[in-house]
Order: sequence, then C-alpha cells, then structure tokens
Amino acid sequence: MAEQTLINPNIISAESEKVTKAKNSLEQARIYHERYLIRKDNSDLQEAITCYIDAVKYDPTIPETYYRLATLMWEQGQISINTAIDQCKTAVSLAPNNMNAHMYAGFFMEMAQNYPEAIDEFKSAIRSGKLKSARPRLVLSQALLNKISAKEGSPADYVSFLYYFLSGSLMLAWDRPLLKMIYKKISDDVSVFTYSTVGHFLEKFKCFDKAQNLYLQAVTGTQHAQLFYDKIGDLALKNDEIDLCVDCYRKVLESNPLNREVLVKLVTVLQTYFPENTAETISCYERLLEFDVDTAAIYYELGHLYLRKEDKINSISAFKLAVERDTENPYYNNSLAFAYSKAELYDDAIEYYQKAISLNPDNEWTSIVCQGLGAIYAEAKGNIDAAVSTYQAGIILDPTNYDLYIALGDTYMADYDLDKAIKAYCDAIIAEPDNYRGYSKVGIALFEKDFVEEALVAYHKSIELNPENAFAHNNLGIVYLDGMLDAEEALEYFEEAINLDPNYTLAYFNAGRASQEMGFTNDAANYYQMALELNKESDELDEEDVMQRIRKLFEV
Repeated sequence: MAEQTLINPNIISAESEKVTKAKNSLEQARIYHERYLIRKDNSDLQEAITCYIDAVKYDPTIPETYYRLATLMWEQGQISINTAIDQCKTAVSLAPNNMNAHMYAGFFMEMAQNYPEAIDEFKSAIRSGKLKSARPRLVLSQALLNKISAKEGSPADYVSFLYYFLSGSLMLAWDRPLLKMIYKKISDDVSVFTYSTVGHFLEKFKCFDKAQNLYLQAVTGTQHAQLFYDKIGDLALKNDEIDLCVDCYRKVLESNPLNREVLVKLVTVLQTYFPENTAETISCYERLLEFDVDTAAIYYELGHLYLRKEDKINSISAFKLAVERDTENPYYNNSLAFAYSKAELYDDAIEYYQKAISLNPDNEWTSIVCQGLGAIYAEAKGNIDAAVSTYQAGIILDPTNYDLYIALGDTYMADYDLDKAIKAYCDAIIAEPDNYRGYSKVGIALFEKDFVEEALVAYHKSIELNPENAFAHNNLGIVYLDGMLDAEEALEYFEEAINLDPNYTLAYFNAGRASQEMGFTNDAANYYQMALELNKESDELDEEDVMQRIRKLFEV
C-alpha cells in the first residue's frame, strides 16, 4: 500500500494568511513610498519603512521588500552602504531575473565607487528588462559618466555612455511605471506652481487673508503640505500672528524633522517671542546640531538657554563645546567665563575672561568684560588691587563706561578710600550727568567724609532726577537727622521712602529714630515695631538694639 502524507489544512490556511498580509503590507508600502517621492514628507517615509518591514516578516521571499527597504533605510542613515548592498544581493538571490533588484544593487555599488561590479549589475538589469530597460540603461549611462569623471573611464566608456543614454531615452515609452510617476510628478508640480504664483501675487498686493486661504487650500490640494505650511508661517510672521506662525512651522517639522531652514525659523521666533519656552527652543537647537553646520554658534545659543534655566552644568558644557570649536572667539570665551562665575568656579572664570579681554574685538564690549572680571576680583577674591587695575583698564578702553566708574567707586568705598571713591563717582557723573545713581553713590561717600552740605546737594539732585528712588529719600533723611540734626525735615524723607517701598526695613527704623527725637513716642514705637516685623525677612537690624530703643521710649 502506497504511503500517503496528510497535510494539515490549518497550516495551509496560516501560510495563506501570511502571504495575504505580506501582499497588503507591500501594497501599503508602495503607496507611502510613492507619496514620499512626490512630497518628501517624513511621515510617509516612516510608514513606508514600517510596511516594508511587516512585509518581510510575513513573507521573507519577496525580493522587492529588500531593495526598497534598503533604499529608504539608507536615505535615513539607518544602515551603511555595505549593508544596503547586502540587502540588494539578497533580493538578487531570491529573484535572479528581477530587473529592479539588479538595478538597486548596481546603484549602491556605484555609491561605494565599485564601478566594475555596479556596471555588471546594471547590464544584468538591462538583460532582465529587455524592452522595459529604460531606467537601468539611463542609470548605467550615469554610472559610466561618474566613472569617467573619477578619471577611471576608458575611450570605450565614452561610447558606451552615449549608447546607453540614447537607447534608454528612446525606450522610455515602454516604461509605463516610470511614465506614470512622471505624469503624477508633473501634475503635482503644475498645481504647486499655480498655487505659489497666485499666492505670491496676492501677497504682493497686500491681500494677505486671501493668500493665506489659498495656501490652506494648497495644503489639501497638493502633495506638498509642508511647503504651504511654511508659506503660511512666513505670512503669519509678517502679520504678527505669532501663534499661527509657530503652529505652521511645527506642522512642517512634524512632516519633515530634517527641514533645517524651518528649524532655524522656528527657533528664531521662539527665542524672540517666547523666551520662557526654553525647553522647545533647546530641542530645536539640539536637532540643528545633527546637521553639523554652525555647531559652535548653536552651542553658544544653547549655553544661554541653559543659563536662563539656571542649569549651570549644562551651560558650562555648551559654552565649552563652542569654545573648543572656535577658540579665538571672544564672545564664546566671555560667556564661558560668565557661566563659570555663576557656578562659583572663579579661577576658571578669570582664565576665560582674560582670554576674552586679550582678543578685544571692540573696545566698548571689552570694557564691559573688564567690569565682569573686576567684580570677581573685588567680590569673590577680595583682591582690591586686581579689581582696581581691571576697572581702570576698562575705563582706558571706554572712557564713557558709566558702570565702570561706579564699580571702581564701590571698590574704593569697600576699601574705605573715600577720596578715590568720591573722584570715581564724580567721573561717573561727568560721563552721565543725568543718571541719578552717581549722585546717590557720591552722597554716601561725601557724608562719610563729613561733607554734609555737599552730601545734601548730591541727594537732592539724585531725587530730582529720580523721585521714585526710595534709597535716596532714606539716605537724605539720614543726612538731615544725623548731619543737620533736623529731625522734622528728616522724617518727611523717611516717610516718603516708606511710601515708595512699604517693605523698606531701614526706612521704618530711621523714621522711628526721627519720631523719637521729636518726642512722638507712639509713632516711634509703631515705626520700630514695623521695622522688627520686616527684619524677620531682611535681617538688616540688630533686634536687641531696636528693643532697647522701644523700652527707652516708655521709661519714666
């Protein structure tokens, strides 16, 4: 009796289901792939890759999935040229007579500059395609031309180039898939050209709303949504519709995250109009780094964004990377120094401030850097001589730098060198006669020097220039109270200081002193009590001293 083999119908059904799924996935992949070739939308590319991978999982014997998947993954940078070649060789092994498998294998071999094997694969594709071999013939002619350009061609290659180019051009009529793709591409190009031209015409005549509506129609009416979202974004920016502008740029990047031009536009708008949105701005800059263009400038911008977030470590890292790529850039060195100073790494800050100053791109800018370096010497290092020398160097570079004179005066005051402090503050006043700060500063130094009348003049001038300056009102009151012994006049200025700044601890304390001097016991007690309450936060007063003053008010 002959042996019979029984086939499980469930196995046949499962295999049939896999084949059906593979065909469906491949068809979907072809649709997304074609759409991607027309409109270059990254979402189409991702969908195509996913569907090709699904097709391979369901049926690993379909050659088309290998060479098309290799093309898309190589374009995305997910695989190397050699891996793409191996994928195409797999397709060739599965279908030795498949024209496209040979053609794609040849394409990647040409990319690897392996011209002999590439030409062999193109010729195999031509033999397989016969009358429908227009594409491999044209691609082969291009490969021969590249071989000649690389100085690897022979006289015979010139003849072959002409033959395959001309024959391929003539045989295009038999390549229906290519003609179909060309027709779709031309139709889409015509639509894009029409929408773009009419939209530009409407923009030129200030019909912005109509132009915007037209571009919105183009988003759905063509295969180039990202192009028209970009145009709408640009138009919205012109019309100060910033939210719409940002939304459109984001939609472009959803479709194509590798659109560098739109990334630059978006990050510029975010920094200009949404400075608080540091997270998205940082994300944009990090994506821009992937293009490896202007990396030093991008790290520089990232450093400032991290500073805004008070992320000291990342800000230092970003500025360091900027400096590493452009060591002679004074602005990068200065920013790195500033980041180090924020992290209280003062020795490193001094090093890079000195480098920025030595590069000196501009006297005015460098004088400001001197101010930053001088502040570290004065406040962090306690090196008065180094601070003074640095401030003076900055003043030589820019004699009009008001803040440098003030900083120099403050340094002398900290060292209790009153004569030099007064001179520095007077130089500041000469530089900017209408700036109230210089008068307030010199008022303190003059009063410390017992030049009471001169201190009064200085504070009155400061208040004249800035009546809202509570600090000047309080100090003028002190001059009247302690210098002129005029408690009544002093109290008016203390009360004005409190009116301007209700949380001014010292002003309440001084108002209490003036009231006590005038015999206003209850008022003095109230002012002292308020000073004690505020002092819990400000910690500017000796509480025991204030309590003694209160007790003294009510002593019999």
